[in-house]
Amino acid sequence: MSEAISLPKGFRAAGVVAGLKKSGKKDLALVVNDGPQLFGSAVFTTNQIVAAPVIWSREVVKDNQVKAVLLNSGGANACTGPEGFADTHASAERVAELISDSAGDVVICSTGLIGERLAMTKLLAGIESAVTNLSVASISDAAEAIMTTDSIPKLANAKGAGFEISGIAKGAGMLAPALATMLSVVMTDAKVDPRRADRI
Repeated sequence: MSEAISLPKGFRAAGVVAGLKKSGKKDLALVVNDGPQLFGSAVFTTNQIVAAPVIWSREVVKDNQVKAVLLNSGGANACTGPEGFADTHASAERVAELISDSAGDVVICSTGLIGERLAMTKLLAGIESAVTNLSVASISDAAEAIMTTDSIPKLANAKGAGFEISGIAKGAGMLAPALATMLSVVMTDAKVDPRRADRI
């Protein structure tokens, strides 16, 4: 079991079993930003071939506003054509519906096998489970849910004068080339200018 690491103020997270992995391990994570700041910045792979969630999420962060991040392991939703993009859209719509927000503020991240569509019945049910299990207590479950070839969950926390930063990541030797298939979510309750966050 991974170490319990807290979330900054205004954030909730969950990591659940949706049944996307044959191993039966956690495979769906959700991070929700309840504010007051809803800014979000992101960097993406520079690979020419990208998965449907990358195409979707690039549009989401254009206005620097992010309400939630949904991450699944067990399937990358890459090289799945228009159907795969529709699956990404449906996932964002379901998250938005359950947290009473806009799908246009929901970032989607998928990792795992390439060329296979996600099991959407399981994924959509998993989203409901994740929303039900959202907690301010820890991001440990979320860190476990995004693991693929990682040997241990990757999570970190730092506190400063009146602020906190927490993060989770997945990827074992997957930073190169061009960010490849590494996923990371960093949360903070510090007041950050979105333009400065983009540079960081």
